Amino acid sequence: MSHTNDPAVVRRLLAEKGRWAVVGLSANEGRTAYGVAAYVRDLGHEIVPVHPRAETVHGQRGYASLAEVPGRIDVVDVFVNSRLAGTVVDDAIARGARAVWLQLGVVDEAAARRAADAGLDVGMDTCPAIEAPLLGLA
Repeated sequence: MSHTNDPAVVRRLLAEKGRWAVVGLSANEGRTAYGVAAYVRDLGHEIVPVHPRAETVHGQRGYASLAEVPGRIDVVDVFVNSRLAGTVVDDAIARGARAVWLQLGVVDEAAARRAADAGLDVGMDTCPAIEAPLLGLA
């Protein structure tokens, strides 16, 4: 069975202010992650860049991995290739994140099941910049 996004979960993740670790976020302004992270920040969420180069993005210090991020993580926003998403989801589970959000085009059914089985909320193959306006949150 394939994952279906629960509209109530999507609404809650976008509406309740939280700390979003954005995996794959770099200072490259031409990348989709850069613009979407700014959008999520403008919705009122805290953004934590996670990228191997650990760059500062949108004024926020970056970290090379989820394991290095201090404090709580509410949502792990996954901006990596689908073949790498499972490892990120497993790291999110290990870190005690509350939710994972696999961006538009990022699909890993097995990882979504593992996250749900571990009690995390899951959004997959969608984007906050698409969902928030549809829900009247933008």
